[in-house]
Amino acid sequence: MKPAANFRDLCRSHRLVATHQRQVIYETVMNLPGHPSPEAIYAEVRGKIPSISLATVYKNIQTFLHSGILKKVSTYHGALRVEPNLAPHHHVVCVRCKSIMDVDEDKIEPIRLRQRLPRGFKVTRIAVDILGVCESCASARGRKTRV
Repeated sequence: MKPAANFRDLCRSHRLVATHQRQVIYETVMNLPGHPSPEAIYAEVRGKIPSISLATVYKNIQTFLHSGILKKVSTYHGALRVEPNLAPHHHVVCVRCKSIMDVDEDKIEPIRLRQRLPRGFKVTRIAVDILGVCESCASARGRKTRV
């Protein structure tokens, strides 16, 4: 099946209208490395649709998030970042450059809560973020201090 047909089927299954703009935005997200911000997506999409606005990109990303086509990465890492990987997984986050890398769920031991959750609270997902400094940032800092 062609990518356009796959995208139309994806939209149909999520009860969305498959527009050209949405298709370009979605394909851009899927082709960008990592967990792109709306601004990074916009910069790429503008090469294909010069007349598109940042507001349109944001609106369509919100539509994808609301429908479940994409997921939102925890916003405490900075600005909104989107998650094309819908499989259960966790993240390794660099506190300096804010890069985010995936860690498969089966590579982390199951989490056990040692306290009761509030009455009626229903867990929908447990997300683990491992915070630290990536190799690039650690190397760059080491070079700066040796100068």
